[in-house]
Amino acid sequence: MNFERINEKLSILADAAKYDVSCSSSGSNRKNKNKGLGDASGMGICHSYTEDGRCVSLLKILLTNVCIYDCAYCVTRKSNDIKRAAFTVQEVVDLTINFYRRNYIEGLFLSSGIFKDANTTMERLVAVAKKLRLEQNFNGYIHLKSIPGATDELMKEAGLYADRLSVNLELPTVEGLKLLAPDKNRQDMINPMTFVKNEIILYQDEKRRFKKSPKFAPGGQSTQMIIGATPETDLQIIHTANDFYKDFNLKRVYYSGYIPVSQDARLPSLQSQVPMLRENRLYQADWLMRFYGFRADEILDVKKPFLELDVDPKLGWALRNLDFFPLNIQTADFHAILRIPGVGVKSAWKIVEGRKFTKLNLQHLQKMGVAVNRAQHFISFANSFIKTNLLQQHNLKDIILGTVKSKYQTHYSAQLSLF
Repeated sequence: MNFERINEKLSILADAAKYDVSCSSSGSNRKNKNKGLGDASGMGICHSYTEDGRCVSLLKILLTNVCIYDCAYCVTRKSNDIKRAAFTVQEVVDLTINFYRRNYIEGLFLSSGIFKDANTTMERLVAVAKKLRLEQNFNGYIHLKSIPGATDELMKEAGLYADRLSVNLELPTVEGLKLLAPDKNRQDMINPMTFVKNEIILYQDEKRRFKKSPKFAPGGQSTQMIIGATPETDLQIIHTANDFYKDFNLKRVYYSGYIPVSQDARLPSLQSQVPMLRENRLYQADWLMRFYGFRADEILDVKKPFLELDVDPKLGWALRNLDFFPLNIQTADFHAILRIPGVGVKSAWKIVEGRKFTKLNLQHLQKMGVAVNRAQHFISFANSFIKTNLLQQHNLKDIILGTVKSKYQTHYSAQLSLF
């Protein structure tokens, strides 16, 4: 093996892969067997994150950065004058095994530029996973980036060897895709997602009947959207995500803030990088839809199509719907409690269980993990809570953010704790 050349390829192709953020490894239960190498069972893969929130625990590389497409937002587009490289199938297998043995990684995230055509590229990706599983007896986590336009047969084989599959939507709307990637077709992205969804349903049905049914993408499928390269609103983005969650049973939708890569009249200027906070707010809105029972049209509407950057989406909803509050913490149902700012899913369950045994107070909530500095404005412990004193203050948002001190705040924090 030419180590200098391999190191050069790794430098190029690992750097090119950093723009793909959909590398979560949760959801797989592939166990070690026959004294193999690695294990993706239990809680999934442990991973660390860079300071900007991107996952770095997997060996995350492109098979090649050669691409036949010329997508304006992509650093590997064919018209970009960059250094090109490509791994062989065996080189990726060797790197994965060697890095794993050194405890550098716990799995592989493999994507690729599309060279020659979709099927040729997908065949190479599948070949890597197949060699790892069958020749190296590798039982660690494998995430393959599915290539839009690949055949059902290749997608079927990919799902038998990979823990998770994903097809990037790339842009939130069909119009955005036509503007910046006119050679690509949204339907080519939809077809493999539909196939994978149906195969996962089939696998789950067979698993109920036959214990030894072969696994098919046990970690499910995910997708990614680039945010800010085209002028979609946050409302459009979360509605797109919501539709794909419902239609394709996705595990995750990832949001990647556009990083300026070229001077192109169709793109934002090179100085217009999407703020990480917008990305973060979209993930929070996504979380509300997936775990807190919020509908997409509750989080935003046509009058307010962008998420606020100074408050999280849940607090934003609460401030717009003050008539819903205060909630009596002793009697409100679980789904209502989930809507209180500062209350998470686990703490909501603790509240419902804890109040069976005692009357809760502010100290109880603090011990349950509730962010009481926010929650205290939206809850009551008894009928004595005076709504007009807290919820109807015109500067409630400033009070919660800590920029203004309420004359009622200290008094009622103390009073609430007495109940």
